[in-house]
Amino acid sequence: MTSVAARSDTPETLFATPQIVADRRADGSIWLKSTVPLQASARCVGDWLEQWAQRAPQRIFLGERGNADRPWTTVTYGDALRQVRSVASWILAQGMSVDRPLVVLSDNSIDHALFALAALHVGVPVAAVSPAYSLIAKDYDKLKSMIALLDPGAIYVTNLKAFAPAVAAIASVHRAIIVSGEAAPGGVAIAFRTLAATAESDAVAKAFATVGPDTIAKFLFTSGSTGTPKAVINTQRMMTTSQQAKAQVWPFLDRADEELVFLDWLPWSHTFGANHNFNMVLRNGGTLYIDGGKPAPGLFATSLANLKSVMPTVYFNVPRGFDMLIGALREDDALRRRFFTEVKAVFYAGAALPQNLWEALEDMSMKTIGRALPMVSAWGSTETAPLATDCHFQAQRSGNIGVPIPGTDLKLVPSGDKLEVRVRGPNVTPGYWKAPDQTKAAFDEDGFYLIGDAVTFADPARPELGLFFDGRVAEDFKLTSGTWVSVGTLRVNGIAALAPLAQDIVVTGHGGDHVRFLVFPNIAACRALAALTDDASVEDVLGSGTVRMAIANGLAKLKAQSGGSAGHATRALLLTEMPSVDCGEITDKGYVNQRAVIARRAAEVAILDDESASARWVGCAGL
Repeated sequence: MTSVAARSDTPETLFATPQIVADRRADGSIWLKSTVPLQASARCVGDWLEQWAQRAPQRIFLGERGNADRPWTTVTYGDALRQVRSVASWILAQGMSVDRPLVVLSDNSIDHALFALAALHVGVPVAAVSPAYSLIAKDYDKLKSMIALLDPGAIYVTNLKAFAPAVAAIASVHRAIIVSGEAAPGGVAIAFRTLAATAESDAVAKAFATVGPDTIAKFLFTSGSTGTPKAVINTQRMMTTSQQAKAQVWPFLDRADEELVFLDWLPWSHTFGANHNFNMVLRNGGTLYIDGGKPAPGLFATSLANLKSVMPTVYFNVPRGFDMLIGALREDDALRRRFFTEVKAVFYAGAALPQNLWEALEDMSMKTIGRALPMVSAWGSTETAPLATDCHFQAQRSGNIGVPIPGTDLKLVPSGDKLEVRVRGPNVTPGYWKAPDQTKAAFDEDGFYLIGDAVTFADPARPELGLFFDGRVAEDFKLTSGTWVSVGTLRVNGIAALAPLAQDIVVTGHGGDHVRFLVFPNIAACRALAALTDDASVEDVLGSGTVRMAIANGLAKLKAQSGGSAGHATRALLLTEMPSVDCGEITDKGYVNQRAVIARRAAEVAILDDESASARWVGCAGL
């Protein structure tokens, strides 16, 4: 790799220095907060659009393209505001309200963004539902429950043909107007262009003036892995204060001479893609190019083509995306040089970045530009809009989720040998829509949201050095020895030890003597290692002696690194069926729900303890 001149951007010039205090209480809890006050935030999201349409009307706000061979279709801030006001006029004419919100079933697109912003502009909530519930699901039960709960006034789909089965399946549970990207024969749906051509009415300005911090802006659904998805209320205040805090810990966002360009695929049905990334662009007058690809077989090539066309100033992705990016950067010298010279920082979220990927990025950066590109992360949930902590400094290793953002307090409560973390602040949801009992149960006596995660200090004596995610409290379990298994930590370590053969891992062994792994394999990597052709079955690939030996050696590597029986698995089972959306095993961000997989795949879990089934599982080499 050839070195090139390094940029002057460093963590010290990009980010604010953490200023954190830890109040250790008599009951054993630790209350953490930033000593930096949260500054005043915007009244509502619509103020950001109004501001940038006035200050930079010709600046590109959004861009998209159908495939890598086409030019980008763009919309400026000025054009966006004009269309938003027109669509808002149509929304008000339909009598839509908090009780008749807008539902979007489709992927990210310019029309999706404009429709959603129009609803937000006049105080009508938006509920973007993961397209997986419409396009991948087979029974539509969860989609029906979401639609019935919301009773929407309008439902938007980009392509009516693709969504026809889902639209038909939910027809009996709503009375909404269907809007699509293009007109449908027989009046089945209204074309979005018709809405955008509506004459602006005086009612829009009046409605916009009534929108305030407490106005409900969105309903974002939880994964529903343990039942019907819950609709999380997101207020305007939650979103605007989250972005204000982000600007304070990332001060380069407010610099007039900084160009902010994002290329992002993360879905707006999730808080990370919508409230964190999209809103960061809008709040700071940046440009968002919507990436039609994603880190999945057959789709990542689109992401790479888009990356060659538009290099972002900050690169966002989930761990699987970084895994695929690293391979591409190694093979493309020009792309690698451009990436490390033009990107200010990389940001990973959705799950912890395996240490092997962290080290690979760091090594490649050092060899390309002579320094490590800042790698940062954050932590939160749908209920925290999503920012609760931010790692606005260069951590020493992967997994550091940072420190509380200005205005947000954390309470760390001893739970077994862990610290359960709870959140309180203006970015926290007031509750779940039409679910008072679930809302009441979600908060403790001090008003902290019970997020269900555990954390540990990088250094208990220096809270400003950040926290590490320490798994879900409900996911951890004990072995018969009485030793606790930290599922979140072991999952990440296991993926690194089995790299590149494990796409994800589910940790099992509850109540047993040993830890076991259910492994969702990286079929492409396994196929390459086995040297089998594309027509070879998945069973043949995973049954390859070469693949099995590599898994056995990976388990042995993990055992050598661990300090005891809770830090490694003695057996692994390679799964031929990928995680199911219908059964809540995975979200479209790629997060695998441990409990849902274990519950659904009890038979596979049992195989790992069956000595007579040794031909199916792989044991740790040397055991």
